[in-house]
Amino acid sequence: MAKAGSSGTGKSGTGRDKVGKDKVGKDKAGKAGAKAAKPTRAMVVVTQPAAQSFNSPPKVLIAGAGVGGLTLALMLHARGVSCRLYEQASAIREVGAGINALPHAIKELALLGLLPALDAVGVRTSELFYMNRTGQVVWREPRGIAAGFDVPQFSIHRGRLQKVLHHAVIERMGPGAIVTGRKLTGFVQDEGGVTAWFTDSIDGSGSETVRGEVLVGADGIHSVIRSHYHPDQGLPRWNGVQMWRGCADFPAFMDGRSMIIAGGMSGKLVLYPIGEGQTPQTRLTNWVVNVRISDTPHPPGKESWSRRGRLDEVLPHAARFAIPGFDVLGLIRSTDAFFEYPMCDRDPLSRWTHGRVTLLGDAAHPMYPVGSNGAGQAILDARCFAECWVKAEHPWQALLAYEADRLPKTAEIVALNRKGGPERVIDEVEKLAPAGFTDVDRVMGYDERKAIVRGYAGKAGFTVQQLTKM
Repeated sequence: MAKAGSSGTGKSGTGRDKVGKDKVGKDKAGKAGAKAAKPTRAMVVVTQPAAQSFNSPPKVLIAGAGVGGLTLALMLHARGVSCRLYEQASAIREVGAGINALPHAIKELALLGLLPALDAVGVRTSELFYMNRTGQVVWREPRGIAAGFDVPQFSIHRGRLQKVLHHAVIERMGPGAIVTGRKLTGFVQDEGGVTAWFTDSIDGSGSETVRGEVLVGADGIHSVIRSHYHPDQGLPRWNGVQMWRGCADFPAFMDGRSMIIAGGMSGKLVLYPIGEGQTPQTRLTNWVVNVRISDTPHPPGKESWSRRGRLDEVLPHAARFAIPGFDVLGLIRSTDAFFEYPMCDRDPLSRWTHGRVTLLGDAAHPMYPVGSNGAGQAILDARCFAECWVKAEHPWQALLAYEADRLPKTAEIVALNRKGGPERVIDEVEKLAPAGFTDVDRVMGYDERKAIVRGYAGKAGFTVQQLTKM
């Protein structure tokens, strides 16, 4: 970023980095399916600067060390831009449950050289099945490499993905790149930069004052920075759906890399493996049960956002689903601990950027977990921000260019997810054939079903054609 006016900003990037090729991680031994793809531009790895903590003060302050914040740090570091992350949690732990990272996001992580690390902890998804509640197939399609992409789709535990990113940050940027146990309590900006104050997140003691050229709020759906600029936004918007999520070691189903989504928005079951099992015949299997339990738009209090689930509450809902050859209730009973969450988002904002402060990931665009797209959009945010930064003449220009690109795209996805995203195809078929069908093509034609599923992929930016052009 070139010096501009009296802002005091120096050159913060090296322009476009040189790149080198990376070998694609091979599929795990013993698994049928995807062949290793030929190297393409999507697998080219950004050359990493030598591990360094930067002697100068950080140019970019990042509040939040989740998937979005960590990816942003790696993207900036790859371009020679100093940054530092401040995380409210006392440590980066493997919390949460399974997620899917689609090829548009994995392409960006492949550019950072992370495919081998992802292969070590996740599963390359081979196929996706959309079904009705009784397990009849509404739509099926190959995924990742099997669908013609240059990079895989990964089914992975969110905590393990975060740990891969965290390890890369520490390895490449040094242990001082992430400061944990620090809660953002205030900030002020002036013509030359942003000053932020952090306190101990456990007891509130002490205070740390830091200075940077910009501040990025990657601090989630309850973002402090978002609340500062939108104090009247109220609680997140709830669609009345409660989610129970967990994972357990369980016998592999189908080819051991398949994903099943059964039922529509009023009642849904999601199944997919996210890691190797304790034996060759098992997988660490993620499950989600979503059920609409309320018509109120106001979610439960914060204390209910990750409350430990109870079998007597979830099993009656899970019993509504029947997947041929799979023991749904057995999987849930095998889970040592699972948790429940309300399915929430927030209305899209008219702006993310206020001078030298902006938002990223769930802080900017929290969305329903539909279409396997939440973490992926945060990763795309990070890439866009880093690219805008090295191209811009001034921090304000960089942040505004980032917002102009990403805000309308993510706002559209938030709206599509409220309608069910690609999974809406199940709702539409269930409306027409609530008791099931003998031939899905007679209920809804192939082209009509394809338009729903592939239309969403196009809007979200992860069709094969879109990614091969990049």
